[in-house]
Amino acid sequence: MSKKIMILGASILQLPAIEKAKEMGLDVIAVDMNPEAVGFGVAGVVKEVISTIDTPAIVEAAKKHQIDGIMTLATDMPMRSVATVAKEMGLVGIDADTALKATNKAEMRKALQMGGVPIPKFYKVANEEEYMEASKNFTVPFIVKPADSSGSRGIYKVQNINDQKSIKEAYEYCKSFSRVGDMVVEEYMCGPEVSVEILSINRECHVIQITDKLTTGAPHYVEMGHSQPTRLGEETANKIKEVAIAANRAIGIKNGPSHTEIIVTSGGPKIVELGARLGGDCITTHLVPLSTGVNMVECCIRIALGEKPDIEPKWNKGSAIRYFQQHAGIVKGIGGVEEAEKVPGVKQISIVHGVGEEVTEIDSSGARMGFVIAQDENAKKAVADCYEALNTIKVSISSN
Repeated sequence: MSKKIMILGASILQLPAIEKAKEMGLDVIAVDMNPEAVGFGVAGVVKEVISTIDTPAIVEAAKKHQIDGIMTLATDMPMRSVATVAKEMGLVGIDADTALKATNKAEMRKALQMGGVPIPKFYKVANEEEYMEASKNFTVPFIVKPADSSGSRGIYKVQNINDQKSIKEAYEYCKSFSRVGDMVVEEYMCGPEVSVEILSINRECHVIQITDKLTTGAPHYVEMGHSQPTRLGEETANKIKEVAIAANRAIGIKNGPSHTEIIVTSGGPKIVELGARLGGDCITTHLVPLSTGVNMVECCIRIALGEKPDIEPKWNKGSAIRYFQQHAGIVKGIGGVEEAEKVPGVKQISIVHGVGEEVTEIDSSGARMGFVIAQDENAKKAVADCYEALNTIKVSISSN
């Protein structure tokens, strides 16, 4: 009799996990509030139309199906539901305390601070008065973040700390993205940004890969590219690993994945934030397998089922993803894709928002219209492959 895995989310983000679980011969119960979610279209998937943060309904469904494991992929908020189901049914997963620390940036910062993990100076604020008071403590640019959002939503950099209008705008923009109302105000960190892809098995952290990141910069810091392995050098990479492992322990992850974002400042690596889940943006679903041969999605499924995953690297290659540049308007034409697919090293070209669709400036990860993924003998060459393909693709967008 096949084991049953419940996957929270059935969007394009969770599709790799749904498809891999079916390929492994598992019974898959997919949960999503959108009845038309793409993952529901996979043959044989049992469909549960429930919000991934409706914990009581998910617990009920999990018990109804008598599942053997539960997980999500590339999204934070369902982690609290994962934790509750794991506790109620005695399954492998994070506990409620870890789920809170991994999904609320204020609680995360407190846990990291208590664990002696390097972090920027920060303040948790609940209203405008507290926010304005906190802003007075900065002599350098600062970042404002909702305590509980993801996908770069609601992030704002105040570049001029003496510009009261900008300070107020940052508050109003950020506040609208916070469900609980709390926000984090923290010092702006300068330096290269990386993420660390980790699998924890019985409390032992295994660093699978370090990813170099490229963002839009101020004010929203939306990620526009990733490449593996890091090109920051062995000594820096070892420091990054130490900080990431310390952060995982401070948050309390014992079994399962984590995606830890770090900025390498002049004072050493410091934590931006940590998710107790696989990284999105194709990092763990595509780039890690291309650079290491480790299938992190399959590993996570096996960990959730209480099985031993294969975390041994099969090779050491370079992989990269780069997103299309765009401006606000209607997409009028996209040409040259077939030619771009012939560029050596290119593995995938995806158009998320196509001809006839309206696109915006890139102010969140969901706004990005498409991407190119490549594999080569090293990260530098994989990045070059992506840009060659992007330069071959001609996108026409009419201005609004």
